[in-house]
Amino acid sequence: MDTSLTPEFWERSAVLLVAATAVTFVLTATLDALTLRRLRRRAHRPLAHTRHAVESADRGTSVHC
Repeated sequence: MDTSLTPEFWERSAVLLVAATAVTFVLTATLDALTLRRLRRRAHRPLAHTRHAVESADRGTSVHC
């Protein structure tokens, strides 16, 4: 039995390929924008005064991690 790929198959394959590419592009751009936004927020946020940092500042010693 001889089977062949019909033009309808190639058309659907092309549509699915374009749709998958578009979804990947949009998802990647969205995640990149969210990551960049998060990093910018973190960079502009003043340092949080944690108990450890305050205690070290009171003693005049530096904090080594």
